[in-house]
Amino acid sequence: MPDIPTKVVLRSEESDGVVSIVDNVVPGNWPGPFLHKHDFDEAFYVLEGELVFQVEDALITKRAGDMAFAPRGVAHTFTNRADAPARYLLVCTPAGFERYFARMAAERAGEEPPEWALQPTPPVERVGPQIGR
Repeated sequence: MPDIPTKVVLRSEESDGVVSIVDNVVPGNWPGPFLHKHDFDEAFYVLEGELVFQVEDALITKRAGDMAFAPRGVAHTFTNRADAPARYLLVCTPAGFERYFARMAAERAGEEPPEWALQPTPPVERVGPQIGR
């Protein structure tokens, strides 16, 4: 993963496991994660920039103020094809995946992750490549 500035805004322990929110920034021309699926819903609210999402076979472009939704069990990914960074809020329900981002942020900072981030994260299944350029 690239150096993605990440801030966990709401974590599992604060919502009885119902929902988590992570504020992420991805660099320009970032290919994004591989096509994947998992057993939690994700909503991506774009705050700055533009992201292209693949949800199943559909490609959709979302800009600041737009939201993309990837239901649980559905293959999805996203990319930033623009030269500028893009910032988005990631909302996951049920919660738990925010721990992955907290561990990643701690590793980049050369720190130990917080105790709550050491709990298990939901599994993610890779089902295909990144979005074609």
